[in-house]
Amino acid sequence: MSHTYESEQSISDDELHSARHMRLKLLKDPYRPTYHFVCPEGIAVPFDPNGNVFWHGRHHMGYIYQEHGTHYWGHVSSIDMLHWRQHGPYLMPTLDSPETGIFSGNSYVDKDGSRVLCMYHGCGAGNSIAWSDDKDLEHWHKKVGNPLVPNPVDQEKADYTSWDPCGWIEGDTYYGLFGGGKNTVWKSTDLNTWTKCGPFLAKAYPGIDLFEDISCPDFFKLGKKWVMVCISHRLGARYYVGEWKNEQFHPEYHEMMSYSDNEFFAPESHTDGKGRRILMAWVFDGRNDSVRNQTGWSGTMSLPRVMTMGSDNRILMNPIEELASLRYNKTSKRSVAVPADGQTPIAFDAVTDNVYELSLELANTSAKDFGVKVCCSPDGQFETVIGYNVAEGRLRIDTTRTSLNQKPVKSLINTDRAKVESAPMKLGKKEALSLRIFVDRCMIEVFANDGRQALSRVVYPAKGHTGIKLFATGGAVKATSATAWDIMPTNAY
Repeated sequence: MSHTYESEQSISDDELHSARHMRLKLLKDPYRPTYHFVCPEGIAVPFDPNGNVFWHGRHHMGYIYQEHGTHYWGHVSSIDMLHWRQHGPYLMPTLDSPETGIFSGNSYVDKDGSRVLCMYHGCGAGNSIAWSDDKDLEHWHKKVGNPLVPNPVDQEKADYTSWDPCGWIEGDTYYGLFGGGKNTVWKSTDLNTWTKCGPFLAKAYPGIDLFEDISCPDFFKLGKKWVMVCISHRLGARYYVGEWKNEQFHPEYHEMMSYSDNEFFAPESHTDGKGRRILMAWVFDGRNDSVRNQTGWSGTMSLPRVMTMGSDNRILMNPIEELASLRYNKTSKRSVAVPADGQTPIAFDAVTDNVYELSLELANTSAKDFGVKVCCSPDGQFETVIGYNVAEGRLRIDTTRTSLNQKPVKSLINTDRAKVESAPMKLGKKEALSLRIFVDRCMIEVFANDGRQALSRVVYPAKGHTGIKLFATGGAVKATSATAWDIMPTNAY
């Protein structure tokens, strides 16, 4: 019995050649990340993660990309959030729907567990709903009658914005947070008729205006508290912790997630089968359009982070445990001394390229500033500093002397891009600085002291700039342990 493979259209030799050529071109790119999820092809700006959900044993992630200038949601799935299977698009504009593109939103499982609901913003129309009940989430049905709440005719006079929705279920009621400067809560019992409850925030938080931009909102319960993660186009990524009562959010704590600019953008989270709340975000690559267009790619996600609630209502963020499965060629050193106002190179057999994980425990004796320098040039002229300032109580990634931020190739990087990402993190008197550092070609992510702080930055070191050095200023430091691993790439190219 023979089986005939049927396709809608034959693939020409020229198309196959183009596909191979693109793959080989991307493989040769020295800055394309290897174990951070990257847009599989083309330039995705924006590249927001959207519609993340755990369904039938798999993590599903959507991401915004553009097809001839129109916004689609791409779709990938995984069992470990590291190795991803490509699917057809989650959502796209169709002739029978009012939107001209698909923008931010979220996904969640319906009341009876029979299907996944997606609340999204339809460009040019308003906030809408789609649903899927197949185990691979490959067939989506847009709700008849979309949008649920149309864009207001007069944005200035309206008391709401139909923008960046986030949906959830409480009891028998569907709720939707509609973001923007006029953020509001809406509710429904049947997904058909939606009623505005009122403003989302019950009160302002000190230093943050009540009508501050809430875009790409992500609202969920974590432990006994409710959390709202979002971006402000002015402030950057941030989160609130508080109480949800009387159909309003009462914030009790607020903290930034990006400190110098918007490079860490549009965070989105979901709960997996183990009960973990896992967050990812789009990290801007910081390149000029002309350089980006020549490479043919753009769009990088942060590593997946597990969010847990600290006793002080601060959120702790740590990389998912599955990342340990990518480690190989382990090399460890102990009791590495760093003299006052000096630096100590540490050579690891494991690290032959800027694709690795580095774990450090740094015990401070008298230093005023200390840490590690990565992506160092052999002549010592270029380096990226991951440092801790004792007096200020701040952790930083300093790219001021990362090679391609400098002349004569400064044109690679946007000139208005911040050079230093610095965040508060006060250590105790005898508390060591514990760092997990992930370097992935152009990506650096740092997780400090069991998730008390997490920083990311994009860098473009020149070829051969792979050195690692410990440093101390104003006193001595000792690395009680230093371990490095090569990390196995997870992107196909």
